[in-house]
Amino acid sequence: MFDKTQFPAENVAPTAGHSVFRLWWPGVISAVTWATAFSVTALFPNHVRTPAAQSLEACEIMIIIFSGFSVLLGNMSSFSSLAHHGRRIAALGGAVAVWEVMTAKTGWLPLPFFPSPQAILDVYRVDSERLAQSVVHSLLLLIPGFGLGSLTGFLVGVAMGWSPEARYWGHPIIRLLGPLPSIAWLPIALFIFPTITAASVFLIALATAFPVAVLTASGVALVDSRLYDVGRTLGASEGFLIRTIVIPAALPNVFVGLFMGLGASFIVLIVAEMLGAKAGLGWYLQWAQGWAAYANLYAALAVMSVLFSSVTMVLFAIRRRLLRWNRETVEW
Repeated sequence: MFDKTQFPAENVAPTAGHSVFRLWWPGVISAVTWATAFSVTALFPNHVRTPAAQSLEACEIMIIIFSGFSVLLGNMSSFSSLAHHGRRIAALGGAVAVWEVMTAKTGWLPLPFFPSPQAILDVYRVDSERLAQSVVHSLLLLIPGFGLGSLTGFLVGVAMGWSPEARYWGHPIIRLLGPLPSIAWLPIALFIFPTITAASVFLIALATAFPVAVLTASGVALVDSRLYDVGRTLGASEGFLIRTIVIPAALPNVFVGLFMGLGASFIVLIVAEMLGAKAGLGWYLQWAQGWAAYANLYAALAVMSVLFSSVTMVLFAIRRRLLRWNRETVEW
């Protein structure tokens, strides 16, 4: 006879309170793909003339280190968002490696239309001041234009949804003018307004107002009329009904209109800046294309993507705050 306690149990299931380490494979794959991208960038000679790749190599090393730590932390509950994005980070590393091979290392994609990753990163070092000024100028057009258009569309939509008389006169105007692209009004806006800035704000507001007005009016019209009867029975005034019943009930439709107007305002902003402005992201795109500086063009597109996505994310955050009672599956 022998005592089994003298020998360690290798296949015993873990008891409660003990955790078993599991290798987080997306982190491993991410480290491998980004290590491959770093090897391609640092070890292979360039086939075409490109800026120094120190900044790209530094970014790749940082992501490799981050991926290495994620192998240890990816299974922890507090890092669930990290686990969600793990495969995307890994795929991005593979894309950078392929992009580097097809541009800087082999020249299969011709210059100047397809710059290398380090050429685009170098734009943020060399031309960051001009890009920052372009972002500020675009925001100075987008924020007041979108705000003015949202307010105007909201008030018009509430009036059309509440008042038959307002709906009678407003409906044909929206049917005739709403489908027109707002940028088609640019010649008239330049004649009416003294500066291109004022004209651009007007066009952005126009692009925003129509979808907000239509969706707001639809939301108001869908409110159950029995709620009005109850309110009137209790002595509520028309203004009280609008503030406490109509507007809260129509808010889901209002935000749909706001999202549609925001997308339209992005388009009008860039087109207006490309056609007549002397600053802004649209102007920067036009300037980069004119000088065949496609690295600057791609860098500006990346900035636009981050900027517009951030603005949309802010609007989604406001929606979640105001509509906590309305659980939707669409998120940003």
